[in-house]
Amino acid sequence: MQTAFAARLDSLAAWRAALSRQLSGFGAFLAENELLGPGDQGLLLALHERLASDRLMLAVVAEFSRGKSELINAMFFADSGRRMLPATPGRTTMCPVELHHDGSQAPRLSLLPVHTRLEGLTLAELRQREEAWQHVPLDPADPEQMARAMQAVTLTEWVDLERARALGFWRDDARDDARDDAPDNNPPQRADGRVQVPAWRHARINHPHPLLQRGLVVLDTPGLNAVGAEPELTLALLPAAHATLFVLAADSGVTRSDLALWRGHLGGRALERFVVLNKIDAMADPLISSAEQRAQIESQRQQAALALDMPAERVFALSARDALAARIAGDEVALHKSRLPELEDALAAALLPRRAELLAAAGVQTVLALRTGAARRLADRRRQSAEQLMELRGLRGKSGAKLRLLTQRVEAEATDFERCTARLAALRAVQARQLRELLAPLSSDAIRLEVAAMHSALGAPKLSLTLTLALAARGTFETLCMRLRAALILAQARADELRQMLEASFAQLNAEFGFAFALAPTPPLEVYLDQLAMIERNSARHLAWTQSWRLSAPGFAEQFRRALLAKLRVVFESAAGDIELWSRGAIAQVDLQLGERRRSFVRRRESMERIGSAAGGLDCSLAEVQAQDEHLHALAVRLATLADESLAVARGAVGVQ
Repeated sequence: MQTAFAARLDSLAAWRAALSRQLSGFGAFLAENELLGPGDQGLLLALHERLASDRLMLAVVAEFSRGKSELINAMFFADSGRRMLPATPGRTTMCPVELHHDGSQAPRLSLLPVHTRLEGLTLAELRQREEAWQHVPLDPADPEQMARAMQAVTLTEWVDLERARALGFWRDDARDDARDDAPDNNPPQRADGRVQVPAWRHARINHPHPLLQRGLVVLDTPGLNAVGAEPELTLALLPAAHATLFVLAADSGVTRSDLALWRGHLGGRALERFVVLNKIDAMADPLISSAEQRAQIESQRQQAALALDMPAERVFALSARDALAARIAGDEVALHKSRLPELEDALAAALLPRRAELLAAAGVQTVLALRTGAARRLADRRRQSAEQLMELRGLRGKSGAKLRLLTQRVEAEATDFERCTARLAALRAVQARQLRELLAPLSSDAIRLEVAAMHSALGAPKLSLTLTLALAARGTFETLCMRLRAALILAQARADELRQMLEASFAQLNAEFGFAFALAPTPPLEVYLDQLAMIERNSARHLAWTQSWRLSAPGFAEQFRRALLAKLRVVFESAAGDIELWSRGAIAQVDLQLGERRRSFVRRRESMERIGSAAGGLDCSLAEVQAQDEHLHALAVRLATLADESLAVARGAVGVQ
C-alpha cells in the first residue's frame, strides 16, 4: 500500500531529478558559449548539491510508552512484514534514533556509547570519528535479522549515582527545592543505589528503505530526559526538523511530563507540528456503544488541543498498532479504521508542498541570476559587434589614408582604454579593505572568542542551583546574543556602504569607458537574525534555573558550549559567505568585461590589417562580423528559450501531487 505521504515524496524526488537534468543542460549551454561568470559555476553546483542531497527530517518526540516506535513501524516499515523497531510495553527505545540512508555505506546500525557525553564532544564532531561508534551490520533482505539487531537500542546499564549525575540523568531533590516532581524524571534506581541509564547516547540506522532513499530522515526521540540531557538535540537536530510529531497516549491524555516536554522543547518553535493521540484501541470498552467510544476519543482530542494550545485539526487520534497490523495484512478497511491515513494525508499536504516551494524558489532565483548575467554579456558583445560593423561600412570607397587614420584611432582608443586599469586596481583595493572590515566580526575566530567569553563568565563561580547564579548565567547568555545581533546588523550596514561605493564607481566607469557594470542588491541578513533568535530561544532552555543542575555535571557545560558554537558558526559563516559571494560577483564582472573589451580591440586591429593587405579584405571582414552578430542573436534566442524551460520546470514544483 503506497501512502499519500510516500506518493508525494516520490513526486518531489522525480521533480528534483527533472530540475537537476534541466539545469545541467542550461549550464552546459552557458559554459560552451563562455556565458558563465566567475561565480556562476559555483551557483549552479550549489543548487545541484542541494537538489541531490536535500533531506526532509521528521522528528517523532514523546515520553516513554506512548507508542512512538510503533507509529514509526506503521508509517515506514510495514512493508517488511513485521515490527522493525522494538515496540513492547514499557520503556523500549532508550536513546535518540536517527533513520536515514547513505548509499556510500553498507546498511548498519551505529551506536554511540553514552559515556562519550563525559568527553564534552558534540554529536556533529563524533559523527566524523568512526572509532567512537559501535557498528552492527544489517541485512535488508532479512527482516528478522534487522529486528534482532535493532533490539540494541533498548539496552541499558546500571551505574552508581555519581556517574548518573555526571551523565545528566539524575538530580537530587536537595539541589532544586522548587521542583517537587524531580523524582518522577529520574530513571529507576535499585536497592543497591545503582541507577538505570541508557547504554547509548545516540543511534543511527542506515537502511535502504525507499522513503529514506528519497531523502527522508526520521528522528525518534524518547523522553524528556533524553532531550534535556543532549544540548545538540535542542540546538541542532530538533530545530533542523521540518516537522515534528508529538505523540501522546489517548488513554492518559496530556500528563505533567508530556506538558513539560512540550513547553520546554517544542511548544514555542515555529515549525510544522502535529500531535498524535495514539493508542485509541486501548479505549475500547465492550460496555459502551461505538458512538460513545467515538465521543470519548473526540473529547480527549479536544482536551489535548486545549492543553497544548494547538488547533484541533492538528491533533490526530489513531491506533498505530492497529495500523501496522492492517498494513501487514493488507486490510484497507482496518487501516482506515486505525485513522493513520488521516495523519499521513495531513503530513503530505502541509509538509511536502512547502518543501518543494523552497527548492523551487532557489531554482528560480538561480536561473534568473544566470539568465541576467548571460544576457548582459551577450548584449555587450552585440554592442561591440555593431560598433565594428559601423566602422567597416564606413570604409567602403575610402582611401588607404582613411584606413590608416581609422587604425590609428583604434590604437588610440585602446591606449586610452588602458587608463582605466589603474582606477580599477584602486577600486579593487578599496573593495578588498572594506570587505575585510565587514567580514571580521562574522569570522569563526570572532564567534569563538564571543562564546569563550560567555563560557568563562558562566564558570567564574562554580555553577550552583541558586536562583541568583541562574539569573546571572541567563544574563551572560543574553549579552552574548545581543553582541552577536549587533555584529550582524553592523555587517548589513557595512555591506550597504560597500554597495554604495561600488555603485558610484561603476556609474562613472560606465559613463567614461562604456562598460556595462551592474550591481545586484546586497544579500539581506534578516534571515540570519531570525536563525540567531531561534538559537537563542533553544539555548535559553538549557540556562533556565530548572535546568542548571545539568550544566553543573562534568562535561555538560563544555558539550553545550561546543554545540552552541557549532550552530552559531553555521549561521555566521553562511552570512559571511553570502556577502563574500555577492562582493566577488560584483568585482568579477570587471575582469570579465576588461577581457571582452581587449579581445574586441584585437579583433578590430586584425580586421584593419586584413583590409589593408587584400582587396577583398573589407568584404571578408564585414561578412565575418555580420556572421558573428547573427550568431550572437541566435545565442540570445536560445538563452531565452532554455531559461524559460528551466523556470517552467522549477515552478512546476507547486504542482507536485
